[in-house]
Amino acid sequence: MPKVVSVSTYKPPYTLHQHEIEQFTKALFQNKIPQLERLLKVFENGEIKTRHFCVPLEWHKEDHTFEERNQLYIQLSVDYSVKAIQSCLQNELYLKRPISTEEIDAIFFVSSTGISTPSIDARIMNKLKFSDRIKRLPIWGLGCVGGASGISRAYDYCLAHPKEKVLVICVELCSLTFQRNDFSKSNLIGASLFADGVACALICGDEAKVENRKTVPYIIQTASKWMPNSENVMGWDVRNDGFHVIFSKSIPTIISNWLGPFIHSFFKEAGISLNDLEHFIAHPGGKKVLLAYEEALNLSDKHTAISRKILQQNGNMSSPTVLYVLDEYMKTIEKDESYGLIVALGPGFSGEAVLLQWRD
Repeated sequence: MPKVVSVSTYKPPYTLHQHEIEQFTKALFQNKIPQLERLLKVFENGEIKTRHFCVPLEWHKEDHTFEERNQLYIQLSVDYSVKAIQSCLQNELYLKRPISTEEIDAIFFVSSTGISTPSIDARIMNKLKFSDRIKRLPIWGLGCVGGASGISRAYDYCLAHPKEKVLVICVELCSLTFQRNDFSKSNLIGASLFADGVACALICGDEAKVENRKTVPYIIQTASKWMPNSENVMGWDVRNDGFHVIFSKSIPTIISNWLGPFIHSFFKEAGISLNDLEHFIAHPGGKKVLLAYEEALNLSDKHTAISRKILQQNGNMSSPTVLYVLDEYMKTIEKDESYGLIVALGPGFSGEAVLLQWRD
């Protein structure tokens, strides 16, 4: 049974407090958006305290072409990924011995905030010493669900190749997509919520040669769910100057009505009661999203406490965020046989669920 052996996260260098971003946004959008003062309350109501970015706030005082944004995305995605991979493969908290990049059999690169051909994983492989027989799977366009989907696809791969080791790398540089001349409510909400982040997970088949230092989560089963005719719930509107965010206000309502039946059906298929769930590893899309999770699955705020903590400290980093949450759980859980559930939702509209069980 495949398992998550190690996880690492990387925070980009510019850390900003939420009130700083709010004041900057207020100055930028003054006299451009009706009832701006009322709308700016989303910065405080979201309960985010700090976020991390790949560029300083002043970078957004000037216009930037799509080309300029994307070149910076490529450069920084490679640089940050290298650091996250090295940290993951040398993580003494989880590993008894470091793992060489040459031992890695496949690399899955997940992102939605820039484009590159050859894909970013190929560029990473020119910075670190990987095998020239490595398999590559770049995954683009899944947004916030991408981290959970990357783990699911790595699970599928390791079932077919039980001796192999897979890296799942999630990089999102949301700050490079911010549009200073877009005065829509979606853009304002995005400005209050999204941030930059990087995470890397090592997924191994059950015959792979690795030595764990502690109890780790084994992947029991995964499930995907798609909602027809929901392209406008979230995503990108791609224009000449770059990506413009699509962010429907109906997302919490959709989660409340749609997620519950999906997860209950998934647990029934796995032969496990939802009452057995101890660790709820949710992608914290926002405060309202976490409340919708609780309502849909009849959970308490204790179940979402770690997800809420990650949101408060980092904002919504899209695909890497759920790996930040997973890392927090993996650092503390020692209880053998306890169940966890990774859940994330994203463009499509779609959901991904990953059932875990901690084992020695």
